[in-house]
Parts: sequence; structure tokens; C-alpha cells
Amino acid sequence: MTRPDGGADGRACGSRDAQRGGPTVRALAALVLVALLAGCSAGSPDEAASPTASTGPEPSPTAEPSPTPTPEPDPAVTVVATASVDPVEVFASPDDAAPTQVVAAADAISLPGQVPVTFVVTEQREDWLQVLLPVEPQGSSGWVRAADVALSMTDDLIEVRSAEHRLLLHRGDEVVLDVAIGLGAEMVPVGRYFLKELLQPPTAGGVYGAYAYGLSGYPPALVSFAAGRGVVGIHGTNQPTVVGTDPSVGCIVMTDADIVRLVEEIGLPLGTPVEVVA
Repeated sequence: MTRPDGGADGRACGSRDAQRGGPTVRALAALVLVALLAGCSAGSPDEAASPTASTGPEPSPTAEPSPTPTPEPDPAVTVVATASVDPVEVFASPDDAAPTQVVAAADAISLPGQVPVTFVVTEQREDWLQVLLPVEPQGSSGWVRAADVALSMTDDLIEVRSAEHRLLLHRGDEVVLDVAIGLGAEMVPVGRYFLKELLQPPTAGGVYGAYAYGLSGYPPALVSFAAGRGVVGIHGTNQPTVVGTDPSVGCIVMTDADIVRLVEEIGLPLGTPVEVVA
């Protein structure tokens, strides 16, 4: 296994923080997280002065100011939590004394020790975060301590249109990639996932192409490489004619030129959501 950067062993893709002005994004992350997840409470209106006793006309009541609306979370922005400990304890509720499970790197990703575990944040309560988990079953969630993760953001979204055999990459309001794909016999069911790892397949020019992304809810991708299973996530191919069709192997298949562009030119952070539609 070789790393995407050419070093020994594979590893996950670096976040776009590192590629696109990381310090600025990280500096803003905490501020934006408050707006996205916690919202802002409206300030208390100033109390009107109590009227003094008077024999004159009763004063008109002071009009109360309209409360400032709480900002809604921006659906185009995903808050990503990267584990800073291993394993990460997961709780059913912030009030629980004991975790219901632990998520270890070995259970979630192909190269534990080289790549941290990634989660997607859905809610925040003081020192706790509700997150989507990268392990089976797909769509499972739980609460983790905020102190156990580091936060970042992305406005990237991969949309997979199964019937059209198209993959679109949205970056904010802009579509920056729209390409044909093939869908394997074990295609990813309709639903919402996220990228949890990026690997460089062990065989150059092989069936998985130049790169392969692992999706949340599936076993680590190296298990798929070793067992020859079709479900990996999103990967390239050495058989470009399968793009636009339903090949017998692979899952979401792109041409090698497209997967290389996605990884090396555009760059995606782990935690990027993947929305599969019919």
C-alpha cells in the first residue's frame, strides 16, 4: 500500500484546511460552529422605566422590541470532528455515566495509527457533540466529548445520481465537478454518507484505479481490497468503458482521470458528505 503522496503505506486525504488556507478556516471554525449548532440567543430587551405617580395622563406603554431571530444552521456547511484520542467513547446521551460503545481506529479505518477517525457533527450541547459514526450500521449516531475531537468545516457535498449515472461535486452554491460514473452490483443504497478515508490501492493500474474513498457505514476499505468485494465507496478504474453502466465490480466508479482530478486538483476533506439519490 502506498500513500497518495508517494510515501510508504496509504493514508487518508488531508483536509482542505491544509490545501486552502488552513489557519483561516481553523480560526473561524469555533465561531461558525456556534452559529451553526448553538445559535445566538436574543438579547433581553431593556426594561421600560416604571411610571412615577402622577396626576397627569397615563403614559403610553413602551413598545417591546421584536426579538432577534435565532440563525438557522447553514445546510451547505458540514461540521467535521476528527478524533484526537483512540478509541473514542460514544454515549447514548450526555447524561449517561458510561459509554454504550467505543469507536477505535482499527474498527473504522484501514490504516489505524496513521489516520484519525472522522465523525460528522449534527448537534452540540455545551461540552458534548452528537455525531454520525463512521462504522456499521450506516447512519448510526451517538454523543462524544468535545474534548476528544478537533473541529473543522467543509461546504463540499458529493451528490450521486444513480439513475443518471452522474456524480456532482457541490462546493457551496457552485458545481465544480459533474462526471459520469458506473455503479456496481453492490451499489451504495440511497442515503447520506460521508468520506471516512482515502486510499491508494495496492496494485497500480488495477480494478480500483488510482484512488479509492471509503464511505461511512462500511468496513475499512482494505478488507474490500483483500477479499475482492465490490463495495469500497468511490474509486477509479482501469476499465473506463464501465463508466455509465452497471459493472459487476466496484461501487461508485469514476474514470481514473476524474478520480485523480478529484483528489489531486480539487481536494476533499474527510467528512465530506455523500448524498446518494435514486
